[in-house]
Amino acid sequence: MLKTRHAHDHACEHGHPPVDVLKVAEARCAEKKLKLTPIRREVLSHLAASPAPVGAYDLIERMHRESGRRPAPISVYRVLDFLLEAGLAHRIESRNAFVACAHRHESRDLVVFMICDSCGCVSEASGAPVEKDLAAIAKAAGFRPATQVVEMFGRCAHCGTPAEA
Repeated sequence: MLKTRHAHDHACEHGHPPVDVLKVAEARCAEKKLKLTPIRREVLSHLAASPAPVGAYDLIERMHRESGRRPAPISVYRVLDFLLEAGLAHRIESRNAFVACAHRHESRDLVVFMICDSCGCVSEASGAPVEKDLAAIAKAAGFRPATQVVEMFGRCAHCGTPAEA
């Protein structure tokens, strides 16, 4: 079971400083002629500041604590959909939660998520080396994937190997 610490004692690979994520977001939105509205910026900042994936209702609570206003769930879900489509965030399927993305890849590119069972951090790596293998497996089975998500669970470099009992 995933134990998520609220305060990490180490930096997570995915935990980009919000300023870096916002710079990437601004550049990407300018390239694609998309608007980075204040609420989109606010949600992305909260995702970037979190070392672990964040669910939509957790985002709403964080936004409420910070600003005193509680956005409607539909507004937050629309923002998350925008961020996913723009390639500025990822959905961690197994957690039904989201992480910010400051990497320069397309939203349709295969990404491998490495999720630490101890601290909850998520690291991201390109799935390009395994994408052809997965396509071949699907083709051999006569299967046409609509989406591909690869999530691995274990321990991050900081948390290391669990102690022997």
